[in-house]
Amino acid sequence: MIGKLGMPELLVILGIALLIFGPSKLADLGKGLGEGLKGFKEGMKGIADPAPSAPVQQAAVNNAPQSASFAAGKANYRCPSCKNILTASAPNPTAAEDKGFCPECGSQFDKKSALV
Repeated sequence: MIGKLGMPELLVILGIALLIFGPSKLADLGKGLGEGLKGFKEGMKGIADPAPSAPVQQAAVNNAPQSASFAAGKANYRCPSCKNILTASAPNPTAAEDKGFCPECGSQFDKKSALV
């Protein structure tokens, strides 16, 4: 069944999705899907390439200047629950509450208070 999907069928499916979700929601869904795939690929890359030992990695993070981590739009955080060092998007200074998520222990944390 899937092998028989051609261009006309895909256009009909896209048209129905556009009618159901609307153009702005469909764009948000596509963006979220792309970010999820990018994060999955980065995670798989981390599994394939073994990271250096934890003390060396933490020392490198602690000695890194803060401005360098914000320049790329990323920041380093320490999870309050499991104490792992995480890299995620920089905190939003205008947001009242900016939450991060630790993939190791599954807990949420406040990005502003967990900056390294």
